Amino acid sequence: QVRLVESGGGLVQAGGSLRLSCAASGLNFRTYAFGWFRQAPGKEREFVAAIHWSGGRTYYADSVKGRFTISRDNAKNTVYLQMNSLKPEDTAVYHCASDFAPTGWGTPAPRFEYWGQGTQVTVSS
Repeated sequence: QVRLVESGGGLVQAGGSLRLSCAASGLNFRTYAFGWFRQAPGKEREFVAAIHWSGGRTYYADSVKGRFTISRDNAKNTVYLQMNSLKPEDTAVYHCASDFAPTGWGTPAPRFEYWGQGTQVTVSS
């Protein structure tokens, strides 16, 4: 059974930083791609960032490019999202997702099979 557990969310002031973690189990971690998505109240879920199974290929939503960095540690079965220069509009529940071969890779709407429950990020102005 695949399980994704996010952590690291919290309350931070605008301009601050947070690092989210996604601990994965029940899958062959090294062969899976991962993504981060977010959903703000009253809004649809949106793509944030994704990382290829090899770790060498990543891409981001335009809204976070240059501020967020996705990475993975295959030894720890964990994916990270480093978020810098946070803005109030980054406030949302952030979800980790995983798939062996996500469809729509490289597009603003890649599709993943497995999802975590999410962690709340709140950025105050």
